[in-house]
Amino acid sequence: MAQKLSVKLLKDILAAFNSRDIDKVMIFFAEDCILETPRGADRWGRRFEGAAAVREGLQMRFTGMPDVTYTDDSHNVDGDSGMSKWTIRGTDARTGQKVEANGCDFFTFRNGLVVKKDSYWKIIDCNH
Repeated sequence: MAQKLSVKLLKDILAAFNSRDIDKVMIFFAEDCILETPRGADRWGRRFEGAAAVREGLQMRFTGMPDVTYTDDSHNVDGDSGMSKWTIRGTDARTGQKVEANGCDFFTFRNGLVVKKDSYWKIIDCNH
């Protein structure tokens, strides 16, 4: 389902994430895609490579925060790159803790499909 890179495409991707339907999300990703998550043992967070691994990584988000939504969004496009800023809201399935944080995704596209999604969230420090 390759589309021309545009703000509309980024909004469509966000809508797919808000549907929490992994099949809807994955139609935007290339077979050789990469996902880098906000948390992990490495400086880039945790990396998933290839569509099957990216599917698994994204499904972990939907399972770990089953009511996740991305709102207050804005989007920018430049060449083969896109950026989406948003506020993530949801409930951590393990702890029951409510989550609300600003974040962004940096996308790299090839032929209208995501080849890399690099995600960042603000770290909420409840001790301050």
